[in-house]
Amino acid sequence: MRIKANNTKEEGKTSSEIESAVEQKLNEVNALLAGHDLDDETREHFQQKLNIVLHKRTEDVEAIAAFDVIDKKEDASREELLDEFSILLVSNKVDSRAAGKYLRAKRLNNLLLIIISLVMITFGLGMIVIPAPHSFEILTIYYFNPYDGITVTDVISCLIILTGLFILIRTLYQEPLSRRTNE
Repeated sequence: MRIKANNTKEEGKTSSEIESAVEQKLNEVNALLAGHDLDDETREHFQQKLNIVLHKRTEDVEAIAAFDVIDKKEDASREELLDEFSILLVSNKVDSRAAGKYLRAKRLNNLLLIIISLVMITFGLGMIVIPAPHSFEILTIYYFNPYDGITVTDVISCLIILTGLFILIRTLYQEPLSRRTNE
């Protein structure tokens, strides 16, 4: 059973909204401290608290990025990879929350790429199937009859379709990001 943190208000916000909220809070802290003279101990305490919070946010990203090095090594044996993986696990504190955020971001990226590729394929097919006005068709490359043929617009549409197919296939056949941990 996974225990979620009580930050449901921040889950739906975009990064720009969160940055503006943090900026607003920092301005409030600045206004609070502007008229007061703090001693060195209190100032040091506030500075350490802020540094800890900022360091925690970058720590998760750096810890997961360290594991990408293992993915890049194709010629290494299983024993070498296992040794490096165990060293990385000991040296980096990766918890299920950080790994879950990383996997969600990867899944969202893949979903967006699939949607973009499907839109490109649909757009390309639409350009071929829907008749275009003669002013839109640039040049006819090959004539089937005096009124119809393959135009430059058809070639561009085929390139759009092929690009969409390439993105779709590449996204679908990447490493799987399944929810199951044991197979």
